[in-house]
Amino acid sequence: MYLSLSWRNIWRNKRRTLIAAASVFFAVILAALMRSGQEGSYSYMIHSSAKLFTGYLQVQHEDYWEKRSLNKSIVMKDSLVQAIQALPHVTSLSPRLESYALISHGSETRVSQVIGMQPEYEQAMTNLKDKLIAGRYLTSGSESALIGEGLADLLHVGLGDSIVLYGQGFQGLIAAAKLPIQGIIKMPFESMNNAMVYLALPNAQDIFATYDRITSLPIMVDNIRHLATVDQQIASMTHHKYALKSWDEMLPELKQNIQVDNASGIIMLIILYIVIAFGVFGTVMMMISERAREFGILISVGMRKWRLMVVTTIETILVAFTGVISGVIASIPIIYYFHHHPIHFTGEATHTFEQLNIEPIFNFSMNPSIFWDQAFIVLIIALATAVYPLLFIRRLKPIDAVRG
Repeated sequence: MYLSLSWRNIWRNKRRTLIAAASVFFAVILAALMRSGQEGSYSYMIHSSAKLFTGYLQVQHEDYWEKRSLNKSIVMKDSLVQAIQALPHVTSLSPRLESYALISHGSETRVSQVIGMQPEYEQAMTNLKDKLIAGRYLTSGSESALIGEGLADLLHVGLGDSIVLYGQGFQGLIAAAKLPIQGIIKMPFESMNNAMVYLALPNAQDIFATYDRITSLPIMVDNIRHLATVDQQIASMTHHKYALKSWDEMLPELKQNIQVDNASGIIMLIILYIVIAFGVFGTVMMMISERAREFGILISVGMRKWRLMVVTTIETILVAFTGVISGVIASIPIIYYFHHHPIHFTGEATHTFEQLNIEPIFNFSMNPSIFWDQAFIVLIIALATAVYPLLFIRRLKPIDAVRG
């Protein structure tokens, strides 16, 4: 009886009910959009940085990350690399030999990062071949180099020209080579574009005299939630012979920036919840004030106050559920669109992202928990406003209410 009466009451004045439900409806959409944008941008920052630089996880010598020396390189058999690649949740990996060297052409010299990699592995992990704007991609037997577009401009070189590499190799040996330019790549960040040289791994090992050694094995996983599982599996396979570094250990600045931004985002979300609470509360106050005479008449003809309280509480619950469910349904296609069509920043905003080595893209997350979490919070806020009708009815004097 109470449920039937409440359902009839809320649709007796459709405009009033729609206004109340709309306040909850838009609250759910705004809260879901805001949180989806936060979590989506954080996930994209981590994924893009890991994909381009470190991987979600890296196998390396225990002292390599602190000293970044070729003397702290490791030897990994191809069978072990293939076994790691075959692990569940591992999507790609790329054995690398990383160092720094002087790169010269004519009278121009620049300090550049030199990365020796296996072309097919690197393409699977970073899509390096897709960044090629001139020339050809490397093969495992190439003795040529890929260089960044900015570095090519700084050295005044093009396809077919040769650059001179000079640096320090394994155990203090001199690393020197004359390398023809086979391709020019355009990296997403100016700092990388002006200082990147890629070599085939066998050629880099020969130049730096590392003899089948690598400095690291970056690994990508299908979902960051599986990182701990993959870490344990690799540690077991290698018998804890190597150090395993996760992305947050290798990119502490990125982790700190995400934590700071997340804290400020939560504060903004709390402010939004407060605005939502006042909006819903104002709507409920309007509804109750309009019905004061109705409540007075019902009490006058013999309806108990507690029964009226039950009816109004059920009405609030029904209106809140209507707004929440419709808000979730409406927010899914909106967030789905932005998830597949992320916002690309241009102009001055790109410099802030480039300083963090992050592509200037604002993405949205489709994590189901976002919708249900925000819907639950807004529902609690809406239900909390049901306290006002209870207090109003409890203090209501039928004679005063009927007289207006």
